[in-house]
Amino acid sequence: MKLPNMEGKTVPQVTFRTRENNQWKDVTSKELFAGKTVIVFSLPGAFTPTCSSSHLPRYNELAPTFRDNGVDSILCLSVNDAFVMEAWAKELNVENVRLIPDGNGEFTAGMGMLVDKADLGFGKRSWRYSMLVRDGVIEKMFIEPDKPGDPFEVSDADTMLRYLNPNAKEPEFIALFTREGCPHCARAKALLKERGLAFEEIRTGMGTGLSSRSVRAVSGRSTVPQVFIGGKHIGGADDLAHYLASK
Repeated sequence: MKLPNMEGKTVPQVTFRTRENNQWKDVTSKELFAGKTVIVFSLPGAFTPTCSSSHLPRYNELAPTFRDNGVDSILCLSVNDAFVMEAWAKELNVENVRLIPDGNGEFTAGMGMLVDKADLGFGKRSWRYSMLVRDGVIEKMFIEPDKPGDPFEVSDADTMLRYLNPNAKEPEFIALFTREGCPHCARAKALLKERGLAFEEIRTGMGTGLSSRSVRAVSGRSTVPQVFIGGKHIGGADDLAHYLASK
């Protein structure tokens, strides 16, 4: 299977049928790419294992670093319909990547990346790749090798970041264990927001499926909030305030 490298060429000009706020919205290639620096990564299908566990989440995590290195937007493209892509974005709580449905495979075909996945019952789907596009012109492509199955070796977010800036510093990811109605949790969240620090809130208590035992298991404490930054346990709200004051 010969997959073309489109570096130096213009992206295909198509109209995507998307869904926003439960309404249909047509979006053109020109709207997505003109005058912008854009990362696109394309994958075989929404909700599939590698796409859900690694490909999309990592681009979402590194989005702030990509922005710091001149990227205006990140697009995840798949030959799926708009309803599927919208549901997938909600399922993974994607905030920093825009999911684009190429339902008819027009963009993917124009890229020369439409392949037959009939053996999996998928029909025509996109080969996995990523690319950096500046003002509609493809500067760099990372195309997965022609191997059986679904190779995932070069189209990942870290490879793209190394291409943009080998010395780029990754963000320290922040996780915050909280409970509904906890004033100290609200204070911890406010401290992080004041610094413009993105964090993932992990709610505990009734109806969440997580109890104080879960908090104790990872932090050694049963109270909330408990804050982790870059894999390091910081502690509660007071501990967080002291930590931030020292930075």
